[in-house]
Amino acid sequence: MSNIEQTLSIIKPDAVERNLIDEIKAIFIKNNLNIKEDKKIHLTKEEAAEFYKVHQSKPFYDDLCSYLSSGPIVAMILEGKNAVLFNRQLMGATDPKKAEDKTIRKLYGISIDKNSVHGSDSIENAKKEIDFFFKN
Repeated sequence: MSNIEQTLSIIKPDAVERNLIDEIKAIFIKNNLNIKEDKKIHLTKEEAAEFYKVHQSKPFYDDLCSYLSSGPIVAMILEGKNAVLFNRQLMGATDPKKAEDKTIRKLYGISIDKNSVHGSDSIENAKKEIDFFFKN
């Protein structure tokens, strides 16, 4: 049995604003993560709050919601071998200063908040997050 999984990836407002969509997509494609579906959308603060509900109790929650809804984002379903974990490796650490060389956040992240990309952290969350953006 192969470990083909799907995960959600978001290109965040800071990266969209800097026209990095094609560069970031190219990294996924080069690393055999297929972009099954993608869409550019602008979330409302309420939608961002719903999406990040798991972080509701954290001190950064409100800023996170404001940031995610501050401009257009690109939501993508990535598919590939061990996609959830592999995408997280490609993204690098949340803090771009601590991210490994050649990771997306090291290359494009501005700060711990404006770190250019989001990726699901588990298969279970990937399903929920994909449904959030792609269930019509």
